[in-house]
Amino acid sequence: MIVKSVLQEDLLTLAEVKEILDQIRLNRAEEEELGYELRRAIRHAELFSKGTAEESRAMVAELMKLEKMSPEIAVKIADIRPVTKDELRAIYAKERFTLSEEELNNILEIVFRG
Repeated sequence: MIVKSVLQEDLLTLAEVKEILDQIRLNRAEEEELGYELRRAIRHAELFSKGTAEESRAMVAELMKLEKMSPEIAVKIADIRPVTKDELRAIYAKERFTLSEEELNNILEIVFRG
């Protein structure tokens, strides 16, 4: 299949990807054998996703209310679910700004609630 142009692009958390891949697996299970790439993608999503798709999407929505938050970083935080300030700093390492202690604590509070 040749793709000529991208019509739409959405950021998905790993939990949402797992849910979508599970639906694909159920639909294709009766008809045909799953391809190697699809089996690997499903295995990766099962191993590394944390929580449910609804929890992840709610966490992203709450994180987006914070000042220094981009959609990409919010999705990354929902996927990784950091537990320490150092893990959060590593996620923000490429950004041109640093987070204050209060901002780090706010993010960690959202992660622990989610």
